[in-house]
Amino acid sequence: MSAVCQVTGRKPGYGKQVSHSHKRTSRRWEPNLQTRRYWVPSEGRHVRLRVSVKGMKTIDKRGIDAVVADLRNRGVKV
Repeated sequence: MSAVCQVTGRKPGYGKQVSHSHKRTSRRWEPNLQTRRYWVPSEGRHVRLRVSVKGMKTIDKRGIDAVVADLRNRGVKV
């Protein structure tokens, strides 16, 4: 499963880790992804989403029905 938020589309960031001796190695910053189960009252069922914490705040602000509708418009199977 890829490390992408279903709501916001956040992906890992890439860069270099710099040691004390200034030796550089590649690393990646993972988004804070959580698997959450949301109750969608309009459909009368639960929906399981892989969302970042920023995505959870978006769901809290806009509502799960609006977010699920946007996901369906983008072609995401929910």
